[in-house]
Amino acid sequence: MNLKFDELRKKYPVFTYQGYEYNVEEENLSVEYHFKIGDEIEFSPKMTLYLGKYTPDWTKYNIENLNGVVFNIGLIELISYWKCACCPIIDIKPFSLTPDQQLWWRKLYWYGLGEFFYRNSIDSDPINFLNFRFSGNAKSSLDLKYTKSTESEFIIVPIGGGKDSVVTLEELRKNRKVVPFIINPRGATLECVRVADFSFPDDVLVLTRQIDSKLLKLNAEGFLNGHTPFSAMLAFYTTLLSAVTGIRDVALSNESSANEPTIPGTKINHQYSKSLEFEEDFRYYVAEYMGNCNHYFSYLRNLTEIQIAERFAKYPQYFSAFKSCNEGSKEDKWCGHCPKCLFAYIILSPFIQDVELQKIFGADLLNDNTLVQTFDELAGFSKIKPFECVGTVSEVNEAMSQIILTHGDKFLVKHYVNARLSQLENDMLDEYFNMAP
Repeated sequence: MNLKFDELRKKYPVFTYQGYEYNVEEENLSVEYHFKIGDEIEFSPKMTLYLGKYTPDWTKYNIENLNGVVFNIGLIELISYWKCACCPIIDIKPFSLTPDQQLWWRKLYWYGLGEFFYRNSIDSDPINFLNFRFSGNAKSSLDLKYTKSTESEFIIVPIGGGKDSVVTLEELRKNRKVVPFIINPRGATLECVRVADFSFPDDVLVLTRQIDSKLLKLNAEGFLNGHTPFSAMLAFYTTLLSAVTGIRDVALSNESSANEPTIPGTKINHQYSKSLEFEEDFRYYVAEYMGNCNHYFSYLRNLTEIQIAERFAKYPQYFSAFKSCNEGSKEDKWCGHCPKCLFAYIILSPFIQDVELQKIFGADLLNDNTLVQTFDELAGFSKIKPFECVGTVSEVNEAMSQIILTHGDKFLVKHYVNARLSQLENDMLDEYFNMAP
């Protein structure tokens, strides 16, 4: 039970989505949103989309048609600000939502914030955690117009800097003209597009997204903080890309393992907005309420992490470029201590030589005895998985079954073998006592 949650909801009963502005200037499209908590806390986050050579002729473009996508992006952007007080009412000023739309957003907020509720010990339910409110004179969002994208020669591929988006980019570019998309460029994302021989920034769609500093100040003061569904935000931004460039198809790199809950037996999933369930929900929303303005799908959806790792190993030119470590992202390095580092090391070990892996990660992670707890969470010896974008327990065990054949002398490999033997012995004892008369 989180007493701060109840305290903040009583003090700040209403979160207001006041409005937004957007404008175009040469190769840039800028957006600014306006949110409020109560009457005293105001936020004005800003975003700028750089379009490079994909900039349309603004003199012939109907700017009003961007109104719908910008409004809907605001509905996902507000989560980052709403969560600091979890106001029971969200008052939406620009447009009203139908009952079906409200249910759609409530589902995304509830499951997309599942980790946030769990880690903050928030006791609530999907019925009472929030309600929407609209101004009496608010126009229906159903009246909004959208630019339907028809360009099929090109395909937009978001680049996160990890192995997955590299595989998607390289495999799709064999038959399509790939347009990379990066949010807040950093070392690994820039290096990956460079290795792929794209000129930055002109060949790349680039979004710079600025968090309002007042949110960070509130977090430091003790307001609620935690994980939000970033991939859902990415999904909505792709509708803006399609609307402006005319490119219909957007290929994500979310694999089958994203469907596995982080807490077994629940729907609490760190990767909820990367799951097939969200992907299908999003396509429904775009088709039903956003003029079917783009086609969003994951190219890797039917692949396991093992299969993706095997394919990635065929592109050694990216070995020194890719990174998927959140802890080390600011310094463009693998930190070597987090679940993402260890998972990537394990899943790539069957396909990349050990000497090369140590060069990539800067250490021999399978020989690091400080990673036992993290390893146990990845391999299923603990009750929960790490709250990170990592593969399934079965995928880790499949990789380890191959690793033990070639790396049996490593510390974590020995630990794995002993833990599995102990697990098997316990299972056999349980079966024996259950069968005993």
